[in-house]
Order: sequence, then structure tokens, then C-alpha cells
Amino acid sequence: MAKTERIRQETPASFGPEEIARQAEQGWKLVAVEWERELPESEGVAPAPEEVPFGLQVVPDGGRLEPNSTEQEILFLIMELTIQDGPYSVIAEELNHRGYRTRHGMKWTPISVFQMLPRLIEVGPRIFATQEWQQRRARLAKLGT
Repeated sequence: MAKTERIRQETPASFGPEEIARQAEQGWKLVAVEWERELPESEGVAPAPEEVPFGLQVVPDGGRLEPNSTEQEILFLIMELTIQDGPYSVIAEELNHRGYRTRHGMKWTPISVFQMLPRLIEVGPRIFATQEWQQRRARLAKLGT
């Protein structure tokens, strides 16, 4: 298979058929054109919507986020089972056994549990500071003795 080389060239104001011909003489062929323009501030581009973090939901008025109790429980359970050194497959099985599903309505898999780790790291300090976590921790301590 032949190798190809690509370059991105900023176009001068005088860009036109002569520039295309000159590049073609050097063996280049035109494969793409990229256009841009400045918009008046009144036409500002809307930012891409971000996905709502797991454990939260948009309040019906749309102005803020609030905890999603089911997803919060899933986060607590994943954290608890992770601390017990449970493998991701066991954590996924337990979530499915309790009837929990992912946001997309799918059963939990070891991969979907693993993909929750960044969110657990983010919310971990808040989880550990809750009264609910203190109760779970006490229960875990009793099980360990």
C-alpha cells in the first residue's frame, strides 16, 4: 500500500486557481477544504451539551442538578464492593441481582463497572463524608471481625 503525506496549509488571502495549480505541479492533490467565519456575538455558537454526571439528574426546571437517588445508591454499592476487593465481575453481578441497570437500561458488565471508576474517584470524598457511608462502614467492620 502506498504511503501518503498530508499537510495543512493556511491559505493566504490571494489563494486561488494559481495556488492549486502550483501545488498540483509538485504532486499534491486537493482533498479537503475547511471554511471558517466569525459570527456576530448575537449569533454565538451554543456549547455542546455535556452529559449529566452519574448520580445526578437535571431538575425539571432545567436550571440545576440534583441527586438521583437510584444512581447514588449504585455509586455507594460500587464503592462498598470495591473496598471489599470485589472483582468487577462480582460487582456487576450484584448490581444486576439487585435489579439495577445502567443509564441506558442495560445490565451491568465488568467493563461498565470499570468505566464508573473516574466518577467514583470524583465523588469519593463526598461519599465518605456522609452519615450513610459511616453506617455502611460500621457494618463492614462488623462483617470483617
